[in-house]
Amino acid sequence: MTATTTPWPRRGVDGPEPKAAASSGSGLFGSELDPANMVRAAAAEATGTFVLVFAGTAVAVAALLDRPIAGGSYDSLAIALAFGLALITMVAALGHVSGAHLNPAVTLSLAVTRKFPWAYVPAYLAAQFAGACAGALSTWATYGRHGRHVALGATFPSSGVSDLRALVVEAMITFVLVLVIVSVATDERVHSTATASLAVGFALAIGVFIGGPITGGAVNPARALGPMIVAGKFTGFWIYLVGPPIGGVMAALLYDRFLAGADTPSVEEETEASHGSSGGAGEQSREGGGRGAAT
Repeated sequence: MTATTTPWPRRGVDGPEPKAAASSGSGLFGSELDPANMVRAAAAEATGTFVLVFAGTAVAVAALLDRPIAGGSYDSLAIALAFGLALITMVAALGHVSGAHLNPAVTLSLAVTRKFPWAYVPAYLAAQFAGACAGALSTWATYGRHGRHVALGATFPSSGVSDLRALVVEAMITFVLVLVIVSVATDERVHSTATASLAVGFALAIGVFIGGPITGGAVNPARALGPMIVAGKFTGFWIYLVGPPIGGVMAALLYDRFLAGADTPSVEEETEASHGSSGGAGEQSREGGGRGAAT
């Protein structure tokens, strides 16, 4: 009998050219960090940040202007939910294209922990700030001069809040957001993108709930600076450029250097532990029985 071999497909003849693997590896939510994908990824970042800022600031302006849909007007709850729901939507829609960072603090935190290449950082940051400005312009177009009178929903430290306290609050609430992102989107043990998008959106809403009364709850330098630029008001702008990256980098380092190394107990380990404890108890009972018989 003559052995037969199956020939390898000839490149460009028997099939399409194989796609080269991305030199930088895979990004968040299944996105590819491929130089050929950079323009599309940057466009996705700009688009996603635009939707996030437009949705959140439009609801914030509606609340500030006391504009109802039906019945009562919006309140603080609506603002946090608007930002959270917008982020859930954009992560689900664009996560596989760019990773849906939509936040300079997220991009910088991933770069520091080598989850994202530094060479791509400038394009992502530029896209995010451009998208944020476009979102603020859309809010201005929606509400006109009345919207600009309330700074288009820009975030500022509340009266009586020191710059240091505002900085710490922004760092802490961004810590929460980035910790959730790196845990559900960079760890291969988490398989569900749907669950990840929900967790990330809820984390943002939590941050806005916590920080809202103190700093406005930006949790995002682009979300803060975009409306400031369009409204022409820059009170405490540096707080939102410095605080969120500090908190985000701390969260990313904590997970990457420490928490990611932990493993949940497996079923086999639990079974072995239970068998070991039951076996030890059995031996003790037999020893006790023997002593009782001897007496």
